[in-house]
Amino acid sequence: MSEGTEKKTAFVFAGGGSLGSIQVGMLQALAANGITADMVVGSSVGALNAAYYAGAPSAAGVERLAKIWLGMRRRDIFPVSWRTMLTFLGRRDFLVPADGIRRLAETLLPYRDLQDAKLPVHVVATDLLSGEPVVLSTGSAAQALVASTAFPAAFAPVMLDHRWLADGAIASNTPVSVAVEQGARRLIVLPTGYACALQRPPRGAIGCALHALTLLIARQLLHELSRLPPDVEFHVAPPLCPLLISPYDFSATADLISRSAASTQAWIADGGLAWRGIPTEMTARKHA
Repeated sequence: MSEGTEKKTAFVFAGGGSLGSIQVGMLQALAANGITADMVVGSSVGALNAAYYAGAPSAAGVERLAKIWLGMRRRDIFPVSWRTMLTFLGRRDFLVPADGIRRLAETLLPYRDLQDAKLPVHVVATDLLSGEPVVLSTGSAAQALVASTAFPAAFAPVMLDHRWLADGAIASNTPVSVAVEQGARRLIVLPTGYACALQRPPRGAIGCALHALTLLIARQLLHELSRLPPDVEFHVAPPLCPLLISPYDFSATADLISRSAASTQAWIADGGLAWRGIPTEMTARKHA
């Protein structure tokens, strides 16, 4: 059991593209304080982090995950070129193949099937036709992770058990409800953050769209947390705020991990795991 409590503890990993590196810093601080989980649940890039942690739930395992992130480049996941853009516009229903995600899962995870991880791991994808969340807890880890990260248009949906599956973030970017359904009564939520209230709109169409998406995701999490049963204890590690980087940008990984480890350590030292509540960083506010 975790940290001397009888309640089953789940680490809940949110989606967020390259901002998934923020969760590595959070894990470093949690591991340094001896805080562990009984299960992990994750969507999208959070599913990748959750699956890796489930296979090596230790400080040493977290450090190996940090090295993986530090070596990751955008082209490893999104190998976009003019040729891929032209092919996409011409005849394909997805921009790039999911070879990078599959390679990460097949070469870096210390197990092949989800049920063989050291901790129970629940990967969340979305039924692309109904919009319902689909929880994958057994079977091929690589297949589950490819499905959970299959962002529409960027990657092709995955046919699994007679369902077309896509990015878990569509149905539940931070799957706290799934963790409760799996028996957890103490949740430690690891968000990736959002762009906060800016002084002015981001530049460019893509920048504005990503900013709006992160705001929507933050509201989704607040809504899910407000609907949890009163007997469920939850703690949300503070996201980095302000956060002025795109979920498509892998150039600031080292800085994000370092900042996140420091802010999570400060949160733990300040009693963040002693109270049930939402950090002020998750609420809409302006920044100087």
